[in-house]
Amino acid sequence: MDALLLSLLLVVGLVLSTAALGDPPGGDAELVRNPTFATTPDAALPAPWVAWEPEWQTARCTVHAAKHGLLVEAPGCPFAVGGVEQRIEGITGGGAYAVEARCELTDIPFPYQATTVRLEWMRGDEALHPAGVLVRGPFVEGRRAEFRDVVVAPQEADGVVARLEVRWPQGGAVRWERVSLRPTPAPAPRLVKVGTVYLRPENSTPERNLELWCEQVAAAGRLDLDIVCLGEAILMVGTGATAAAVAEPIPGPSTEALGAAAREHHLWVVAGLMERDGKQLYNTAVLLDRDGRLAGTYRKVHLPREEWRQGVTPGDSYPVFRTDFGTIGIQICYDWFFPEVATALAQHGAEIVFAPTWGNTLPDWDGVADGETVFRVRARDNGLYLVPSVYDGNSMVIDPMGRILASNRGETGVFWATVDLNAREALPWVGHWRSIGPRDRMPGTYAPLLSGPPQPTY
Repeated sequence: MDALLLSLLLVVGLVLSTAALGDPPGGDAELVRNPTFATTPDAALPAPWVAWEPEWQTARCTVHAAKHGLLVEAPGCPFAVGGVEQRIEGITGGGAYAVEARCELTDIPFPYQATTVRLEWMRGDEALHPAGVLVRGPFVEGRRAEFRDVVVAPQEADGVVARLEVRWPQGGAVRWERVSLRPTPAPAPRLVKVGTVYLRPENSTPERNLELWCEQVAAAGRLDLDIVCLGEAILMVGTGATAAAVAEPIPGPSTEALGAAAREHHLWVVAGLMERDGKQLYNTAVLLDRDGRLAGTYRKVHLPREEWRQGVTPGDSYPVFRTDFGTIGIQICYDWFFPEVATALAQHGAEIVFAPTWGNTLPDWDGVADGETVFRVRARDNGLYLVPSVYDGNSMVIDPMGRILASNRGETGVFWATVDLNAREALPWVGHWRSIGPRDRMPGTYAPLLSGPPQPTY
């Protein structure tokens, strides 16, 4: 009789916990069984959740039912791993699913590294990709953390394993409170028409250069682009003028002229200028919005000898900028030699990095990796789009896999590609790098990067 009563209580708990989440519009049902981990007093784990754990047992988290959830902890083992999973049937290939999860964190120093919600799409008993898909999150506020995403099942999928993972809690604990998977309308693509310019004036003047670059903005507008990248120091190239001679305040005359072109043609513009700010001289890129307003500036951080010998001051930060289509960053020329730049921008949310560049994107020669390869690797390293506008080589649009989507191939003008910022393409073994790479970084080991070398390195 007691066993029957406990079974009835468990069934009631499961029904109530599912109802508490509420049905989505259209009445689509919750696909996760026991989404709030209701259990009976004598159960080690809430059915039908099952534990997963590492083969090396001393690196195992303990997982057990707790009040209002499921507790994962590993006292005395900072680099333990563990969690629970559930096989979910009824998946429609190509269908979209809203995923939500919530947990409470106790003394977890790095939540983004420590907590993961992973979906492993299945066809029968076969996983379609070993890494699966990571759900966006955690979004942390105090001790609360949430995961929220809409994911699309591969066409071949007929099931999915939902896995709640805890990695390296470092003395802390994670209490999972709920997880939900429900059919939902497919998300719309986030299409952006991204352009770059190849233009190298010759025997020109700063005034004429400005006119030429404004013409390229107009050409980009006629192509209905959302954003276009111009070159570095656009008043200098091909004029023989020095940096000091063309330096001006920002905002100033050049941003006025470029802003008027941006406003007339309703697109965003990235352009390189030499900036005079009080007693300082900077190599600066400006971002102008669709109304021609100055939306942001980036001051070049890494300076080659040709610039610091002229007295150019380095910038000191890597800002990102929110636009009406996504988040972008900017780097300038010599910055591309330093992998930390694109990584810093990606870590702060940049989806596209624009690169006004006097230097080159030339292809490899005699087995030596040159600019084209390095730009492609920077994009691939960080899972972002990279858009250089150069004076040597080709101006390009490069995707997060390192593919060249657009290139001027020796021609002058505007070159562009339509990209989907909502797309998540997986590498064959690793998975979607933009969601996985930052979690697997080990910033605690990077202290040597935070100071100059103590002695010559050669």
